[in-house]
Amino acid sequence: MYTSIVKGVGHYVPENVVTNEDLTKLMDTTNEWIVERTGITERRFFTEGKDTTSTMAAEASKVALERAGLEASDIDLIVFATITPDYYFPGSGVLLQRQLGIAGVPALDVRNACSGFVYGVSVADQFIKTGMYKTVLVVGSEVQSSGLQMNTEGRGVAVIFGDGAGAMILQRGEEESGRGVLSTHLHADGNFAEELCMKYPSSSYKPWMTHEMVDDPGSKAYMNGNLVFKHAVVRFMEVIGEALAANKIPKEDIDMLVPHQANLRISEFVRQKLGLPKEKVYNNIMRYGNTTGASIPIALSEAWAEGKIKEGDLVCLAAFGSGFTWASSLIRW
Repeated sequence: MYTSIVKGVGHYVPENVVTNEDLTKLMDTTNEWIVERTGITERRFFTEGKDTTSTMAAEASKVALERAGLEASDIDLIVFATITPDYYFPGSGVLLQRQLGIAGVPALDVRNACSGFVYGVSVADQFIKTGMYKTVLVVGSEVQSSGLQMNTEGRGVAVIFGDGAGAMILQRGEEESGRGVLSTHLHADGNFAEELCMKYPSSSYKPWMTHEMVDDPGSKAYMNGNLVFKHAVVRFMEVIGEALAANKIPKEDIDMLVPHQANLRISEFVRQKLGLPKEKVYNNIMRYGNTTGASIPIALSEAWAEGKIKEGDLVCLAAFGSGFTWASSLIRW
């Protein structure tokens, strides 16, 4: 039986730093208001003409490949998680494939928002374990800033999100090694789809996009913040518990929990409920905001680079987001 071993991680964030003070010039808010509700002090916004969802993914992928000691030509499959693709279609996976110079390699796009990267890890893991592919590149990349309503009306969402990309290389290994992806757990509840969504452009209308839609609130991200928070704290606990139970591992054995960076208050709530010390939960939302599908791989890359994740460590990934979707994975590094 094969296992999926993490060979390398990497990330890229735009150079454009946007602080809370910068946002106070665009909307009625304060640094204190943002920090108290989200924990965020700054985030990165893309530079138009330089950064795109796929180019940021390419930069993150190159770092992951270098750390893995591999070449782009070693990749058998790309799994690309994003809800902000370069184009309406095709997906960004084929653009990343082109930029890496590996024509012919299959590229699969995953649109599960904040849970997208963990869903992507699960997809890659199944392909590896069945023997179909040996080396899979899993990427999460987002440009959220260009779709935000940067005014007082939109501040509830605008202060939260940022841009960036993260990548992971998974490669076939032998199960006897004890390393690799131990399990993944995926869930969804479409009854809450409209509580965190962006409705336009939409194929449900003729045409997909009209001049009227541009000014309609449906063309901007909407979030029922209180409801999302209440569901997130419950689902995070459930799906982490599910992963631990499936592997008969006590929560105390977690060496590093890397939650989706949605809100620092959510991460703190989960940490306290699990009884984990602060050094066992990695957070970087204060520096990058919520980068949706990119948040977990960016955090993984930083944690590894800082020496906080080492070979043999038990790493737990957990996410919750639009859909509603939620997911977890346990990995023996």
